[in-house]
Amino acid sequence: MRSCFTWLISAVALCLFLTVADAQPYRKLTIDDYDGAPYANNGASIAYTNCSIEYSFAVAKKEKGYYILNFNIRLMVDNHKSWMDKNRVNAVNMLVEVLKHEQGHYNLAYLEQQELLRTVSKTVFYRDYQNAANNIFDRIDAKYQKLNLAYDEETQHMTNIGQQHTWDLYFKNQLGTEYFANN
Repeated sequence: MRSCFTWLISAVALCLFLTVADAQPYRKLTIDDYDGAPYANNGASIAYTNCSIEYSFAVAKKEKGYYILNFNIRLMVDNHKSWMDKNRVNAVNMLVEVLKHEQGHYNLAYLEQQELLRTVSKTVFYRDYQNAANNIFDRIDAKYQKLNLAYDEETQHMTNIGQQHTWDLYFKNQLGTEYFANN
């Protein structure tokens, strides 16, 4: 009984130092996410999804040299900056393929958000919490910027069907099958 009580006290003490982070759930993109006007010089691109991560934090309290931070890590899709060249998307099956490819960009942003949430929740912040929190964001964001570039290069903006399939399997593996139940 005493060891169970000691474990409970330890778990409660540990929770006092945990970082609080807020996020929204995963979602599927639809045609309604593309209200922006296509760029004049969009080249081979047929669509663009504007995903960004809002990352902010504040000290909730300081305790014994530790800082407990509240994080706001939101994944945003700006439908006014996201666009699809609807003149070039002229069939339902093409729309499905374009949305599937653009979902990949969203998936990468979602994976970035989730990695940020996991990382800040496991980090103990000290007096240099501002640098530490910003460095976490910069490091993880740089990783996903590279992945996003690789995604478009390897899939050749969705035209390389084999590579698109490889990336689709990567997303399925990273996100889990429940996200792909309706594909």
